[in-house]
Amino acid sequence: MLFYAYRDFIAEPDEMLAERGLGRAHHRVIYFVGRYPGLHVSALLEILQITKQSLSRVLGQLVQEGYIRQSPGASDRRQRLLELTERGRELEQALTENQRRRIARAYREAGAEAVEGFRKVMLGIMTDQQDRQKFDRNNDIPPGRAGRR
Repeated sequence: MLFYAYRDFIAEPDEMLAERGLGRAHHRVIYFVGRYPGLHVSALLEILQITKQSLSRVLGQLVQEGYIRQSPGASDRRQRLLELTERGRELEQALTENQRRRIARAYREAGAEAVEGFRKVMLGIMTDQQDRQKFDRNNDIPPGRAGRR
């Protein structure tokens, strides 16, 4: 079921990305930079758990094509802070709108008790305790910022 749900969940965004010469790795970067403007490259690497080389290729293309802007950190100029450009925000919205509607519809149809059960299943699938803690309802630290209070 997870495979079929995922396949349908990503079908429309995959088509939109392909039209622009982009792929799922680009979508993941755009998504997280959109969720956390000012995200450090190191935090993005932590979230995605990919190599610097892999991120560099994807991020370089997104910067070059005007979807993401990089700026140096205020206190540490070596840091690279990421944020979506207007073009990037437009793409992120287009990519995720269909997904948001799918999730909202599924939640409405399933009901609150089922949604809480689904949340527990998703947490149960995660093996890394630090990742699970990022979704603790009492935790105010966004993913990628764990341990940086």
